[in-house]
Amino acid sequence: MADITKDMTIGELLRTTPEVAPLLMEAGMHCLGCPASLGESLEEAAMVHGLDVDDLMNAINGIA
Repeated sequence: MADITKDMTIGELLRTTPEVAPLLMEAGMHCLGCPASLGESLEEAAMVHGLDVDDLMNAINGIA
């Protein structure tokens, strides 16, 4: 398993840890496959969706 960081892009996360996709969808990140989101960092995506990045990281690390 890869280390998951706030700087990791959504694309990297989905390639290395695809099981987090449902969690991201539940958090409101519905366009996981669109080119812009794949290049966005987890921190950027959290900000755009009004999420606390630390809460998101905790949820991801609970799955990964």
